[in-house]
Amino acid sequence: MVNFKLVVGSKNGKSTTYEVKDDQAKPLIGLKIGDIFDATIIGLPGKIRITGGSDKAGVPMRPDVHGAVKKYVLLTKGIGLRKARKGERVRKLVRGNVISEDIYQINAVLVDEAKSDSDEKERGEEQVQAHTQAQATKEQGQE
Repeated sequence: MVNFKLVVGSKNGKSTTYEVKDDQAKPLIGLKIGDIFDATIIGLPGKIRITGGSDKAGVPMRPDVHGAVKKYVLLTKGIGLRKARKGERVRKLVRGNVISEDIYQINAVLVDEAKSDSDEKERGEEQVQAHTQAQATKEQGQE
């Protein structure tokens, strides 16, 4: 029985939490940090990119540790290390970059939202109008 908490951030800065269980969660096992998957498994249009996560004990995932393992790594900065002084190195426990059954929370970002054709047409028309207005003001400035 696999159970994940999927936290999906959007471009406007808001994040939403989804509970992903059993059959929905099985396609996520084996994916790495940075992989992109289809968002229809949680009922969203578009695609989602995995940016990180943590296990049940709160140990963070690091993209530079390979596999689905827990390791002690010598860190100078970045994920898993807070407030290191200049030149300080600390050996910390971190998780690998592969999602396994031990992962509790998966952090992700919504990459590609499905756009309707009418939205694209409106944006295209707005860009054309802005371009013609910019050229008109440019021509007036040259005269």
